[in-house]
Amino acid sequence: MTRIAYAQMEVVAGQPEVNTAKILSFIAQAKKQKVELVVFPEMSVPGKFIGDAVLEKSFLRDCENFGRQIVEAGGDTIVIFGNVDSEGQSKYFIAHEGRIGTSGKSQDLISMNCKGDDGKEYVIAFKIAAEPFRTGAQAKRDEIFSAKVKSTKSPVIYVNAIGIQNRGKTVYTFDGASTIYNSKGEVVQRAESYKENLQVTELENIDKMPVLKESATEEIAEIYQALSFGVEKFLKQIGMKKVVIGISGGIDSAVAAALYTKILGAENVLLVNMPSVFNSATTKGLSEQLAKNLGCKYCVVPIQESVDFTVKQLEGTKIKFLSKKSSEQLKISSFVKENIQARDRSSRILAALAASIGGGFTCNANKAESTVGYATLYGDEAGFLSALADLWKFQIYALANYLNKEIYKRETIPQGIIDIVPSAELSDAQNVDEGKGDPLKYLYHDYLFRAFMESSLTPEDILKFYADGKLETEIGCEVGLVKKYFPTHKDFIEDLERWWKLFKGFAVAKRIQAPPIMAVSQRAYGNDFAESQNTPHFTQAYAQLKAKLLA
Repeated sequence: MTRIAYAQMEVVAGQPEVNTAKILSFIAQAKKQKVELVVFPEMSVPGKFIGDAVLEKSFLRDCENFGRQIVEAGGDTIVIFGNVDSEGQSKYFIAHEGRIGTSGKSQDLISMNCKGDDGKEYVIAFKIAAEPFRTGAQAKRDEIFSAKVKSTKSPVIYVNAIGIQNRGKTVYTFDGASTIYNSKGEVVQRAESYKENLQVTELENIDKMPVLKESATEEIAEIYQALSFGVEKFLKQIGMKKVVIGISGGIDSAVAAALYTKILGAENVLLVNMPSVFNSATTKGLSEQLAKNLGCKYCVVPIQESVDFTVKQLEGTKIKFLSKKSSEQLKISSFVKENIQARDRSSRILAALAASIGGGFTCNANKAESTVGYATLYGDEAGFLSALADLWKFQIYALANYLNKEIYKRETIPQGIIDIVPSAELSDAQNVDEGKGDPLKYLYHDYLFRAFMESSLTPEDILKFYADGKLETEIGCEVGLVKKYFPTHKDFIEDLERWWKLFKGFAVAKRIQAPPIMAVSQRAYGNDFAESQNTPHFTQAYAQLKAKLLA
């Protein structure tokens, strides 16, 4: 039998010596198992996301030298691996008997004719990849390869990397899920996600292997697995062993606390509640209950005194016009006081506590908040990583329930946190005990913002759907919410314009300065979403339809 193998390996970006050592180890294992051909992922020598290293001639020479080591180690075993060429382009290389036989672009499907031990000619194709985890990507990939294989009538082995790599602003997890498709396009083997292994199979038996029967995996389970793996790898990569998390009694910080505690252990997580006069006994009690449930270290650091001092100091400071020999005094608005609270919590308390314990503090933002900038710059938008910033609010709630039910298998995140109205508690207008909360109606705005961000819909598109009575169906929210929240056309249009202006306006500046994001969706902020700080635009067709509705 012709024995072939694929190596689903962890690739460390920018560390070709580490990756090459692993490749050589896998080749040695393959030889022991009498494998005749072994395949590695795309860019398995340098890593995929290596930034401007592709312009560094010395780095490229290093990768070329490591490539030669792989070629020599292969010997009479055929080795297919990914590397960069002398111009920094991603290529695949096929090595045999100490030389490179063929090379080509990494995105190409590599087709080979192999003679089996039974004397028959077999055609098999390989797709080497370095594809990050994205929700729904595996099903799409199966669909694509199934169609491709049905046309070529030859099996395909898809080989993907695992690990984490980043493009500065966006951190990606690579889940592997390397797959063998038979000549009918059916999945007959799938490697376990996020696990390194050398999988050996016999070419002649691929079409005889039983079709793999996989049970459907909940999307939120996949998201948890990606976040858990990605955050753990990221923390190890930057050498961070302790974290500080500001908890408010709300859902976002509670989910962040449960996630980091599972990864680092309760002894390495410090939870901090930082109440002002606007924080209710309800949320303070829920924060304490969360800390008890998780078994984390916990402290309460009130901020009202320092906030009052800042306001008093600023209002008591004269602003002088030296040339005119005149002066004025500031009056701090209630809105500015809200931002002072948020910055006091993050820039002063959390930053100092994190430095004191030799760790970092988290950013607990979700994707809805990031979309419209519902966060304070240098305040609750600060932190070393936004682990949840690629999740919409409804996904945060789903993750909270999943953590309780499947991961901790008990009510770790108190049900009260899940049930309470989302609120920043920065003023009397956000009193949770009176049912008051954030200005975002997440049941609707989550889906509106997702339409803006992930589907590239504009106010013109949204207003057309609204006028035709099919907006909720088009964006995926519950039917009836639009009429419930917006009794008149004027109410709806004012809300639409408010958030579009923020999404395309100051929220861009906030996102640019926000912490790195752990990506899980098809379209995450950072590298996936090109940002420009332009003036928000409304089309002529939008203006005409708006005028018609308001008339």
